[in-house]
Amino acid sequence: MHEVFTGVCIKSLLNEKGFCAGSRVFFRPLSEEEITFYVDHFRPMDKAGAYGIQEWIGYIGVERIEGSFYNVMGLPLQQLYQNLVDFVM
Repeated sequence: MHEVFTGVCIKSLLNEKGFCAGSRVFFRPLSEEEITFYVDHFRPMDKAGAYGIQEWIGYIGVERIEGSFYNVMGLPLQQLYQNLVDFVM
């Protein structure tokens, strides 16, 4: 299991609001061959957690996600949208 946390701040001249989103990513056991294939054919070392959930390794290795898929990709879009709606009201 891998945990992903993203902090977001929304700011205007008159207001500021921050929030944090957390997600848990559960991988199935990966073989050494699968890991080697991923490292050799993709660029995992420039990514947080050394994998891209939207890439091959995410397709074949992730069993389930608790929380937001988009948070794991880098920005919790649903939570951002709701916070933006609340921010401007």
